[in-house]
Amino acid sequence: MDHFKTHAGYITILGRPNVGKSTLLNYILGKKVSITARKTQTTRHKILGIKTTGDYQAIYVDTPGIHNRSDSKLNRYMNNAALSALSDVDVVIFMVVGTIWQEEDEFVLKMLQKTKSPVILAINKVDLVAQKNLLLSYIQKISQKYKFTAIIPLSAKDGSNIASLEETAQKLLPENPFFFAASQHTDRDDKFLAAEIIREKLIRFLGQELPYAVSVLIDRMELKKEIMFVTATIYVERRGQKIIIIGKDGEVLKKIGTLARHDMENLFARKVFLKLWVKVKANWTNDEKLLQQFGYGS
Repeated sequence: MDHFKTHAGYITILGRPNVGKSTLLNYILGKKVSITARKTQTTRHKILGIKTTGDYQAIYVDTPGIHNRSDSKLNRYMNNAALSALSDVDVVIFMVVGTIWQEEDEFVLKMLQKTKSPVILAINKVDLVAQKNLLLSYIQKISQKYKFTAIIPLSAKDGSNIASLEETAQKLLPENPFFFAASQHTDRDDKFLAAEIIREKLIRFLGQELPYAVSVLIDRMELKKEIMFVTATIYVERRGQKIIIIGKDGEVLKKIGTLARHDMENLFARKVFLKLWVKVKANWTNDEKLLQQFGYGS
């Protein structure tokens, strides 16, 4: 049997929608690879966040929030993407929020019965729990639901106790050679990251007006004389949604483009020229071919 001086492995971050999985990943990496918003189901794909420290390489798998809805092919895809991340992983981080246990948390817990990997329970947003005695009794109660390897209260927003979570997960990684270059932070390419940045701005800027049935496709991404030229198309299901995104005299689309361009310039460390289009594709969330075109697989 081969023995390596290095440790490397996959750590899946799992939980219901909107518990802070992407915020946690971004904090751990010290950079933004997964978009965040208050709206549920912002994350739609599995995204790898890679952190190499010394002899350890932790490969975190950010997943879509697991929910008990299957009313569209897109919803079923997101659930499958999250649950498939339980296969062949070395550690699972199960995220919940404060002292609130919901039906969907119970649903996720049932899914965890299928894994043989060690499970760490991460209780997020503990900074918002005013009465710490309630947190202690909650931890005692929840610890009876499953044989967790560790239970760690933390705040993904301000970083409280995240170092403890990282250390606990790191100790569970097996001896392996590194799977990725030490300088690599994610498995996703620039086109994917650019599309996600645009989608984040749409969700944040139009979260109340626009349903989550919006997708972004990068049509062109080209580097010329140190300037990144990006052309992207925003797809919606109805004409009314297109009108909302464009706004009066194109002001809304212009604002979204400006916000997205600033984030891209920070991420790619160069000037970006961004051009956005909006198109209607009726019922794309149930169209297998369109879902594949948008990168959702089968």
